[in-house]
Formats: sequence, C-alpha cells, structure tokens
Amino acid sequence: MIPAHVRKYLESRAISGPWKIAGITGGSFDSAVVIPALAEGDNLFATLQSVAQNPADILSRFLILVVVNNRSDAPLRDRIDNEHTLKRLAAGDPSLNCLQLAWVDASTTGLELPAKKGGVGLSRKIGFDLVLTRLNYGSASPPLISLDADTLVRSDYLPALTRHFLGAKAQGAVIPFCHQPGSTPEQDRAIRRYELFLRAYVLGLSRAGSPYAFHTVGSAMACTAEAYVRMGGMNTHIAGEDFYFLQHLARTAGIAQVKGTVVYPSARSSNRVPFGTGRSISRLIAKEERAVLFYQTACFQILEDWLVLVSENLESEAEEIRASAKKISVHLAVFLDNIKFIMMWGKLRKNFPDRSTLMSGFHGWFDGLKTMKLIHYLSAGPFPRGEPERAVPGLLQWAGLEPVEESDQQLALLRKIQIGEAY
Repeated sequence: MIPAHVRKYLESRAISGPWKIAGITGGSFDSAVVIPALAEGDNLFATLQSVAQNPADILSRFLILVVVNNRSDAPLRDRIDNEHTLKRLAAGDPSLNCLQLAWVDASTTGLELPAKKGGVGLSRKIGFDLVLTRLNYGSASPPLISLDADTLVRSDYLPALTRHFLGAKAQGAVIPFCHQPGSTPEQDRAIRRYELFLRAYVLGLSRAGSPYAFHTVGSAMACTAEAYVRMGGMNTHIAGEDFYFLQHLARTAGIAQVKGTVVYPSARSSNRVPFGTGRSISRLIAKEERAVLFYQTACFQILEDWLVLVSENLESEAEEIRASAKKISVHLAVFLDNIKFIMMWGKLRKNFPDRSTLMSGFHGWFDGLKTMKLIHYLSAGPFPRGEPERAVPGLLQWAGLEPVEESDQQLALLRKIQIGEAY
C-alpha cells in the first residue's frame, strides 16, 4: 500500500509524461538506486558490474533503475549511444542477473526530454518519481539513492546504506567519495586539484559552523522516500541539481554522512553543463588561467563571525545586527544590504517568534546559496582567490590540522578526514 502522503505527492507534484519502467515490472522493494545515463556506453555497465558485487541477499531487495535519457535536440551520436544501451539492457547480461534491474526509456522519439530544458535534474526526478510506486513502505520509509552512470561503487555500498538508514535520525545522507584517477597525467592533475577545491570549501564551511558544510555530489546522495515527497521531490535544474536538492533536504529533513563505504565518480572532462566537475576539468586541461582557484581563510572567518553574531543576537533589531556586522567587515555589511537583510530580519522575527525556530528560519533564509555568494563576494573584493599552496595551509591550520603546503598532501589529508579509511 502506498501511504497517503506519497499518493498525494504522486497526484500533485510528480513528473507528468510518457515515461514508464521497463525490465523488472513487478514486485516491491525495500530501496531503489536511480542512475541517469546519457550516452554512457560501457561506463554504465561498469557501474552496474560494481553494484552487482554487493551481497546477493541485499541486491534482491534493491531496485536498480537506469534512466536512459537525452533531449530532443541531442546530437545524433548521443542518440545512437542511448539506443545501443537500451538494446543491451533489454537483451540482458548474465553477469547482471543478480540485479533487480529496470530502466526508463527517455531517449527514443516521442520519449525524449524537452529541448533546452531537459537535463540531469529532470532525469533524476523521472527515476525517483517512478520508483515511488514500486517501494515497500512497511514500518520504515524506504531509501532513495542517487548514483551516476560513470561512478563505481564498492561491495559494501548497499550494506552501508542499509545500516545507515536503519538508525539515522536525519532522513538525508551524503556518501564519502573519491574521484577515480585521470586517464592522462593532465586529467589526473586536474581532477585532484578540483577535488581539493571541493574539500577545502567544505572544510571552511565546517570550521565556520555552517549547517551547509557537506559535499553536494550527485552520485553520492540519498534520502528516505518520506523526506523526498515532503520536500516536493527532485528539482529539474540542468546543472547543480545536486546542490539545490541537498540544500533543500538539509532544511527539511537533515543530512548525515554515511560511514563504511566510498563511491568513485569519474575524472573525465565534459561540456554538457555550464559548471561542475566535467566543465572544470575541461578548463583545467585547456590550461585556462584561474579555472579553479582557492578561497582565502579570511572569507570563512568572516562567515563564522557572522553566524555567531546572529546566534548571539536573536532578540536584537536588524539595524543593531547590521552595525555589528560592519565592525566585522565593511564588505559583509554591504553584502547584507545587497541581500536585504534588514527587511528580511523583521520578517523572520515575525514568522519565527521562538528563539530556536528563529535560528532555524534564519538558516533557511541564509542558505547554502547565500553562503556561497558571500564567499564569492569576499573573494571578488578584499580576499582574492589563489593557488592551493598559498590558500590551503592557513585554512588547515585554522581548522586545527597540519598546515601542509603540497597540494597532493593536502588532498590526502582532507580525503582521510571525510572517508576515515583507505580510499
């Protein structure tokens, strides 16, 4: 039986379109892994092979759903690749017989994603929305797990996720990750630099006390079905869907980190989306100057001072808080003016009269996106970005870590902090 709140979501917020699940057509499952695939060829089947290494008893309870997709204006080569993928899925592969494998055709004529609007966000939404009708709700809300078609997992992947959601208070989760090595020295240097950038940013947010100090990697996130429908489902952004999804999930359901496994996203370059891993790798390989530069520690220190200022002055008027913010940094005060803090603080105090709910309401307004915009604003002004050898040691020292200067050592240190084991 589908719970009433899930049924309501399906009737009012779920994707409407011609898409249907093929492959495994019956049964209900304790959980589902959704994998968008756009012209992935052999990458997808390598990913499925890695999932197939998980214990058979757990695999029998997981629906693995591949959403083979392209937009109606996609290049012919992508359409041909997807056509081959659909044929290969339909033909079956003896090495994947242990998987409860299903797929969605969002590629062939009449089933494609809309031109200029369809992307990975819509692909994920199609998959998540469709699997809601195939889950066993029982006594606990089943997990929905996001994976990418070029990301490898370990044999402890599904066991770790199963254990996590059995005891987790937060209904959202992020999974430790480590990018695969690049296929060339140039690509390897690029992905290591980009991953270090991601980890340094999250370290800065964590040391500053931000509730948005978690990685937003689309192949390394999960939530319960209850949390998914309560937040209104997946967004349909062409890029950055993982950032917006996890930001919303953090506000509505909380996020905790899974322990005991690691996922391995691809290191390849890509120009499919205007920003993100693939585009950054392409720019680094092309030797674009300033493609990936690092934030100064001072940016995160100002963020910390700002968050502490608000938490200690919940009963103060907006003008008083703004005056104190100016003492922290003139640039912070200007930024607050730009985002209309004085007007918004009055609304927040009216809507959240209790101290505990006011702080929660503040973080709902001063969210992950505004946090990032503050860091960008400070970086564009008094604290310009720089090379990791100059920017990261001070950040490590501020966080109570060894201030190593060599970038590979920095990356190894920050990987160890998140993963906590051999990676």
